Amino acid sequence: MRSEMLTRAWFAVTAVVALTGLVSQVVATATDPGGRVANLLCFFTIDSNLLVAITSALVALGLARGRLFTVLWLDALVGIIVTGIVYQVALAGLYELHGLSLFSDTMLHKVTPILFVLGWLLAAPRGVLTWATVGWSLLYPLAWLAFTLPRGAVTGFYPYPFVDAGALGYGQVALNCVFIGLFFTALAAGAFLYDRRLTPAPDGTR
Repeated sequence: MRSEMLTRAWFAVTAVVALTGLVSQVVATATDPGGRVANLLCFFTIDSNLLVAITSALVALGLARGRLFTVLWLDALVGIIVTGIVYQVALAGLYELHGLSLFSDTMLHKVTPILFVLGWLLAAPRGVLTWATVGWSLLYPLAWLAFTLPRGAVTGFYPYPFVDAGALGYGQVALNCVFIGLFFTALAAGAFLYDRRLTPAPDGTR
């Protein structure tokens, strides 16, 4: 009982942190003369933090069940790991941020990923992932690309330099997406194997 209470409390805090980052980003964008709130859903960071907020809230409320939840749960985990790593490797320092924009950037790219990944490693429900979950989870990055690239071709807006087909060409963008897709797949498979290793067997062993 105590362990369940700690798990629910941890993910309640995580949900609040993710939601705070999202709301502050919307406000910062809306008050920026050059910003467009409609562009926010193109950002993998925003979408992954939304998944973190939703799935963390479900865990906190004791509603973490069902096949759809497990897929969203894995997508949230892998998505927020990719968000944190890609940001640190390729995006950090590209823009000079201040005030609310800096606050939201820190919450979305640093605080939320750390909280969610630590929570998943230390206190998450075990035994909910399967190989089928790994397969279904790949629809998330594919759906993101299916939305972002055609929209970018129409509007000229690409959320990240590595998917900017106007500047790089579709060949280089496709290659970049393949690398990120392989990384996403490897992380999802690794999460499943880690989860299975820590899931107690029927006799209580692991």
